[in-house]
Amino acid sequence: MQIKLNGVAPLRHLGVIRAQGIDAAKFLHGQLSQDFLTLGLSEARLAAYCSAKGRMLASFIGLQRSPTEILLICSLDILAATLKRLSMFILRAQLKLSDASADYALYGLAGEAAEAVGDGKQTVWARTDVGPASVISLYPAEGVRRVLWLAPFDQKIPAGVAMSESNWAWGEVRSGIAMISTPLVEALVPQMLNYESVGGINFKKGCYPGQEVVARSQFRGTLKRRAYLAHSDAAMIAGDEIFQAADDSQACGIVAQAAAVPAPSPAGFDAIVSLQIRAKEAGDLHVGNAHGPVLTATAPPYPLLADI
Repeated sequence: MQIKLNGVAPLRHLGVIRAQGIDAAKFLHGQLSQDFLTLGLSEARLAAYCSAKGRMLASFIGLQRSPTEILLICSLDILAATLKRLSMFILRAQLKLSDASADYALYGLAGEAAEAVGDGKQTVWARTDVGPASVISLYPAEGVRRVLWLAPFDQKIPAGVAMSESNWAWGEVRSGIAMISTPLVEALVPQMLNYESVGGINFKKGCYPGQEVVARSQFRGTLKRRAYLAHSDAAMIAGDEIFQAADDSQACGIVAQAAAVPAPSPAGFDAIVSLQIRAKEAGDLHVGNAHGPVLTATAPPYPLLADI
């Protein structure tokens, strides 16, 4: 029986950073992998925040609430450290960064609940407003429409049947879009999560921390890892290492995001894994060590930039 993704789920694992001031867009443009100077009210943008070595410290879904206010949605477990680091670079810029998580409620809508908001034809990362709520179109999962709902906490919960957070988490995995959480901080450059193929990098914008490394990975053919979907009968969590059976000395990949497969499907876990391309092609993959639970990796559910 096919798993049905449908309903409304609270997203308590996410938080919100507010950038407020006349220099909000300019500041974020100089810090993140996306163009925030041209960010409009009808779109949101996926972005990476990188170290000088091009390794991802955080990832965000950014949207503009007003000409002087931008909200960044990220994993709650990295929010405090990310906010502290970003604040170090404000210098003379006219803006204030703050934790706005307590001001907003975040929900994930899938299936009929998602179809009920907007016209259902918006492209990925398109944004529409439903009263005071902002609705962001996400990548689908198993062909099912999904949206992110952000609204002030005093607003009504969006309409739809209740969906568990675990089912939403599985849909996130099946969409193939991984967000940075604590186990992944400084582990990967953006292309190792396919960010260049899902709207997470703008190669035409100006400099930002790690920009040279990110550009070199893209245009000099040095990228050796990609993000794939994966399955194992055993439990997986973000940060678990992946090995090939023939080499127990060095991991060939890492679990970026994982979730239990919902009933009524067979037990097991699905994951987004960042994996060496050669290891994916060779197969014989295992979780934890070279003799651990078997892991099967498959292509992501969207074309990679080289294939487009």
